[in-house]
Amino acid sequence: MIRSLCVAALLLAVPAAADEVEETLEAALEAYRAGDVATAQAEVEFASSLLAKLKAEGLAAYLPAPLDGWEMTEENSGAQMAALMGGGLVANRTYDGAEGDVVITLMADNPMVASLGAMFANAALAGSMGEMRRIAGQRAIVTPDGEINAMVSNRFLVQIGGSAPVEAKEAYFGAIDFEALSSF
Repeated sequence: MIRSLCVAALLLAVPAAADEVEETLEAALEAYRAGDVATAQAEVEFASSLLAKLKAEGLAAYLPAPLDGWEMTEENSGAQMAALMGGGLVANRTYDGAEGDVVITLMADNPMVASLGAMFANAALAGSMGEMRRIAGQRAIVTPDGEINAMVSNRFLVQIGGSAPVEAKEAYFGAIDFEALSSF
């Protein structure tokens, strides 16, 4: 509890990314100073969820722009989606083109991603899920139904699915800036 309040105090010393975060942390400090520890804790937890949402929105910046002839039709990122998968960050985007759709999902800092890391590290196990390929310099698994899965920097799970042919999915995979993503 004290650690959470210390984090909140440190965050107040740095310019906040959003007014709502700053207001929530101030409310936490006010409640704490008034001796209302339960409210202070609830406010710190709410501020933490707001910050997670901002960070997830930052992850979405690594999703590629639509390729020529394609348009982005849906984008989603945030802590709500990640909460369903055990926490962490999730961002996804759907692209529509003449050949179908491509859906890209990026996941990070997630227990599911961490557990999948071991699977990707084991070539025999990974190979049992589909064909191992090197696409855009990254090791990836292409499943029998044409979905592309890759573990990047042992921290990010990249999944590309949809109804478009695998060549379109590979083109989108190649459009991701993996070097920049790795530094997120």
